[in-house]
Amino acid sequence: MKIRIKGNSLRYRLSKTDVESFFNNGYLEEKTAFGHTMLTYALQVYDGDRLSAGFENNKIVVFVPEIIASNWTKTERVGFDETDGALYLLVEKDFQCLDNTAEDQSDNYPNPSLVC
Repeated sequence: MKIRIKGNSLRYRLSKTDVESFFNNGYLEEKTAFGHTMLTYALQVYDGDRLSAGFENNKIVVFVPEIIASNWTKTERVGFDETDGALYLLVEKDFQCLDNTAEDQSDNYPNPSLVC
C-alpha cells in the first residue's frame, strides 16, 4: 500500500495483494520508520456510511464503509473518494506505470491505458 499526502489530500493506492488482504481481513496497514518514530497508515472496514479518516498516536486510519469495501474488492471498480471536513480522501487500485520506473510493479493492476 502506498500513501500520498499533499495539502489536505490523502491518497492510498493498493496492489492486488493489498486489495486481497483488505478483503480477507477488513484491515490493512503499513509502517514507515523515521528514526525512532514510526508512522503507521491503515485502511479499516467499519459499520458506517461515509469514508472518513483519523490521526492519533502517529497512526493515520482511513475508515471504509463495509458496503463500499465489499463492492470495491469484488469488482473492477478503480477507487472511491470522499471529502471528510476539509480533508479529501481517495482510495484506489494501483496501476502499472506507463513509463520506466525502478519500482517493482509486478503486483499492480494492468494499466487500462495499455488496452486498445
